[in-house]
Amino acid sequence: MAVLLYGLTAILGDLISISAISLVWWRVLLTSLSLLVFIRFGLDIIKMPKRLISIYVGIGFIVALHWISFYGAIKLANASVVLAAMASTSFFTSLIEPLITKRKLKLLELILGIMIIPPMFMIAQNIDISLKLGFGVALLSAFLASLFASFNKKYIERANSYQITFIEMFSAFVLISILLPFFIPSATDIIPLKTDWIYLIILSFLCTTFAYVISMKALRFVSAFDANLVINLEPVYGIILAIFILKEHQELNMMFYFAVSIILIIVFAHPILENRIYGRKKV
Repeated sequence: MAVLLYGLTAILGDLISISAISLVWWRVLLTSLSLLVFIRFGLDIIKMPKRLISIYVGIGFIVALHWISFYGAIKLANASVVLAAMASTSFFTSLIEPLITKRKLKLLELILGIMIIPPMFMIAQNIDISLKLGFGVALLSAFLASLFASFNKKYIERANSYQITFIEMFSAFVLISILLPFFIPSATDIIPLKTDWIYLIILSFLCTTFAYVISMKALRFVSAFDANLVINLEPVYGIILAIFILKEHQELNMMFYFAVSIILIIVFAHPILENRIYGRKKV
């Protein structure tokens, strides 16, 4: 469910007219407000250890930078190119998660993570030179996504999903509020159009609050690598939605379908291979 909702984020980001940093500012603000009732308007946060709060604040800063680079890449390129680049998240996670969570590096994860890279380039093989910068920024966004997912995995058991999500979203809001005056020419540039409000509400409440909380719950039972490997379906859903909703009219040749098939095979083969090789019990 979370992946299906995440697949909409790039589409909504393209439809919203305001700049990337303004878009993320509204997203984290609305998301934070929607979570207040679940944390008893801050009472549940006050009881938490200050060191733990500071850790989630740091993760929230990474989330903010990830989303700014993600939507910035969409503005520089398009939704399809950015979603294709995000498939590299599994490769980054296969290297980063063992370092952060102090677990042993699994050769299977590394191999499958590397296998994601060729189909990612196949999907984006025909991009114009003007889209190259957006593609590079999207790769940075993928790295940041693997970073905050790995940190979340390490500290997921120390608070509930609502507490974690609120702290990370609100800290992202604070960081972006500090950066905002340096990146927008005037205050009017942060004001969404009437049509933007509909997309922002869907993006904030459904694709962020709901999707983020259920993904936090799922992360209690799977590794960050597993989560990000499944999230590799996001480019598949997102690119298909981009064709129908954004009317990008992107040519879908046999190489595209071949690349999509490889991603699907890797996603569904991983848990089977994991159980056979490592004998991991199902949860």
